[in-house]
Amino acid sequence: MPKNKFDIIGILQEHGAIVSGHFKLPSGFHSQTYIQTSTVLQYPHIAQKIAKEMADKFPQEINVVISPNPAIIVIGQEIARIKQARSIFTERVEGVMVLKRNFKINENEKVLIVDDVFSTGKICAEAISLARNYKAKVVGVAAIVDRSTGELPFFNVPVRGLVSYPLELYTPENCPLCQKGVPLTVISASNK
Repeated sequence: MPKNKFDIIGILQEHGAIVSGHFKLPSGFHSQTYIQTSTVLQYPHIAQKIAKEMADKFPQEINVVISPNPAIIVIGQEIARIKQARSIFTERVEGVMVLKRNFKINENEKVLIVDDVFSTGKICAEAISLARNYKAKVVGVAAIVDRSTGELPFFNVPVRGLVSYPLELYTPENCPLCQKGVPLTVISASNK
């Protein structure tokens, strides 16, 4: 009997997580669509199913799951539970990604970076560099939604999203929504 296909887009749509408008994303780019996964992840039974699908994409042993933003802790925690790994998150001090709260990564530990939605991959790239500074082995980047449309700065690290949902991104200078005067909603990493 074939395994049922996991419909992450359907789940996101059902919970109103895919929003249309005019958004300035944490990357600085503008978009007409924003994906707010926290509206889905607030339900532990759904977060657990999403985490299982994400964890299955990396069958190897994982020692540490890193959420590169406190807003992503929920999914990182669920994946760590499945992988029987530690779950930690990064924070920013004067604009620099760091580990606080006595979190640490040991040399040669196998690390999985987890994100909910990425488009440019900048935050995950910073987390990869941070883990490598601790001499850890980054086994991959897992995401719920991969919105990227170009090459990601992941330094040959495998990237596996539950769904590819590329969307057009605009620089503020070339944004047709700005030119039409559509009101802008600013999304910061802290309100992801």
